[in-house]
Amino acid sequence: MDEIDEARDWLGNEVDCASCAHRELAAAAGCRLKHACVNDRYARRIDRFFNWNPKLANSYTKHPHFEVRAIAAKHADVFLLPPLLDDPEETVRWNAARRLPKRLVLRLRNDPHREVRIRIVSLLDDAELMPMMTDEDYYVRLVVARRVTPALLLRMICDAEVEVRRVVARRIPPAWLLRMASDPDAAVRLEIAQRLPPDLLSQLRHDPDWRVRYEVASRIAIAQLPHFKDDRDAFVREMARSRLAGRDEQLREVPL
Repeated sequence: MDEIDEARDWLGNEVDCASCAHRELAAAAGCRLKHACVNDRYARRIDRFFNWNPKLANSYTKHPHFEVRAIAAKHADVFLLPPLLDDPEETVRWNAARRLPKRLVLRLRNDPHREVRIRIVSLLDDAELMPMMTDEDYYVRLVVARRVTPALLLRMICDAEVEVRRVVARRIPPAWLLRMASDPDAAVRLEIAQRLPPDLLSQLRHDPDWRVRYEVASRIAIAQLPHFKDDRDAFVREMARSRLAGRDEQLREVPL
């Protein structure tokens, strides 16, 4: 694409090297039309320009084209970046935030754009993430649930979104698993059943979902398997009967 597309700026005008402020760079292989050019509309070419000429980024943090501002933020001096946290474009705000101290970027936890809030999660620690556990966007809460220390997940066991609760069920400390054993969604209860030790699986033996009962029947103590022999689901019945048959076979093999 770089070699066949026309070289046009963000307004659609043809790039004119003769009138460029950096025309001397071309002679020194510091830029190249349709490949590394700050005036081009393609982010890839702008990125190459600043990779080759990072010291020029300071003068582009206020450029009218957001792609230029966003890429310049990756190279500009840090003291120029705080104003970019208020940039109207989310890409610019994020590129500035990733290089700034956390004390300056905490306010982006309430950024109007979900992508900024999602990315901010990767920069923060437990105490700083706690306010985001109730973010209005489920995916923000999902990435928070994946990142925070498991001991803090108790605050999220009743999240409104099933996928968030599934992540919580996978990561919550074992001592709290039974708190989610009555979750309204079977997928969450299945996550719990897969993590519970066999001696606690009886809490889920009457679960309305066959997948949960199947998991219970596959690992529960042999002595409790007769409960599943006549289960209403054929797969659950087969699992229970298979395990019982295996037990009986072992008993027959034991020498008198």
